[in-house]
Parts: sequence; C-alpha cells; structure tokens
Amino acid sequence: MKQTSDILTKLDHRDGMTVPDGYFEDFAKRMSAMLPERPEAESAVRILERPTLWTRIRPYVYMAAMFAGVWCMLKMFTLMSGADGRNTIDSNPILAEAVSDESFINEYVIDDINQWDLLDEMQLDGFDAATLDSLDALFASDQYNNF
Repeated sequence: MKQTSDILTKLDHRDGMTVPDGYFEDFAKRMSAMLPERPEAESAVRILERPTLWTRIRPYVYMAAMFAGVWCMLKMFTLMSGADGRNTIDSNPILAEAVSDESFINEYVIDDINQWDLLDEMQLDGFDAATLDSLDALFASDQYNNF
C-alpha cells in the first residue's frame, strides 16, 4: 500500500478555498441576470467620433515642448560654464573699461592694504577718533537697539 506524505490529507484539513458542488454550472446565467441592460453594447455598429484638432496635434506639441526644454537646458549649461565666449573682457566693454582704470584696480582688485594704512587714509580724508567714539556710544545704547 502506498502512503502519502501530505499531512493535510491525513488530517482531512481544508484550506477554505472550495466552492459548493454545481456552483459553476449555472454561473454564467446568474451573472448575466445580475448585470444591468446595456443596449449600446448589444449593437454591432460602433459610432466613431472624429478626433478633435487638439487630439491630433497634441503629440507634436509635446515633442516640440520637449525639444525646447532640452535646448534651454543646454543653453543654460553653456552659459554657466562660460564656453560660449561671452564672458571675455574683449566682448564686454564695461568690464574692459573697469580693468583699464588704474584706480578701480587699486581699490577693488588689489587687496594689499593693511589696517594701519586704512586708518591713515581715513585721517587724511578728515575722519577723527571723536566721531568713532560717538558712533560706538550710539551702537551700544538701547536707543539704537529699539529700531
């Protein structure tokens, strides 16, 4: 005699996935009786509507927008990298004029001035220590902090 190794068969255990006997024999009839009537589904002739203008040109508009977006993205990358040659001094007259001015270079580009030279320059311009003391007193007061 052949023994089965299936424990569930030995125990006569069911998993709940069974249907009553004869359930599927008249299933199609019961299902069609429960569904609502739809006469348009019964007719063999389907009425096709003509697509609108937007429906016809929509793929082309989307494709054009995609290409415009790629072009703008590449344009921004070239502008940020400076590869287009527009960031040179020769092509920018304002920058060329500023670089050719010796006072601009001395004041904004060369950073070799120390604190003592700055104080000497301020004294030559008419700045005195009394003004600095009055400004310190103003900043330390509560009147300035209330603004």
